[in-house]
Amino acid sequence: MKVITLIEDTPEEMECDFEHGLALYIEIQQYKLLFDTGATGRFVGNAAKLGIDLNEIDKVIISHGHYDHAGGLLKFCEINNHAQIYMQKNATEECYYKDTYIGIDNRILNLPQLKLVDGSYKIDDNLYLLSNVPTEKRNIKFLRKVDGKITEDDFSHEQSLVICTKKGNALISGCAHCGIINILEAYKKKFANEPMVVISGFHMFKNGGYTKEEIANIESIAKKLNKMYTIFYTGHCTGDKAYEIMHKIMKDKLKAIHTGKIVEIKEWL
Repeated sequence: MKVITLIEDTPEEMECDFEHGLALYIEIQQYKLLFDTGATGRFVGNAAKLGIDLNEIDKVIISHGHYDHAGGLLKFCEINNHAQIYMQKNATEECYYKDTYIGIDNRILNLPQLKLVDGSYKIDDNLYLLSNVPTEKRNIKFLRKVDGKITEDDFSHEQSLVICTKKGNALISGCAHCGIINILEAYKKKFANEPMVVISGFHMFKNGGYTKEEIANIESIAKKLNKMYTIFYTGHCTGDKAYEIMHKIMKDKLKAIHTGKIVEIKEWL
């Protein structure tokens, strides 16, 4: 299994563009996958620089209905019009950050290769979409229009990709808006094990300083993750400060991803 970060908020390979967003190229024995597409089409140029032929992509997973994860999808479809695209059906609803629209481009809904799924969904024996994660986490700044009414976003449009192998599973998430602990609990309930590898943003970034309560919460999450034998890769919405706090606790069990970073996971999977 190989994972290459096609775009993320920070650079690893200096020749690559970077932006606020996430796109991952995932290569396994059965498929070549694209997980999210960044905010724009910049990841396309990065793919070319990194020697990846996007026309060979078999399947595309959109983690949730925000522009920084689906914004490059139309550009991708100009290159590849045959890859099946999987997205939660309520990711089509309008999403806002306070009064700013952060949802998808509605032209995506006209793509014939788009498959809208409702909740968790088994693609095949190797790929599973985990959704509808229960969460008590609240952020009143994230909103969604449902049936014409603005409501607090419960992120039921968020989905994680589980890649299943005989040796173990990998869990790939976008921002973990539902909370990485909640997502892992839902994963364990479904698969009765811990994933060997997790790649995910943790949505801990904050402009300005963290309160003592926020730091304590980040430390608590890191301690829970550290008890697992899972190796974690994170970036995008986690933030440098939160990563620093978590890394002090998790050490080598937590690794950062950057634009252009290549992760070989064959030693675990």
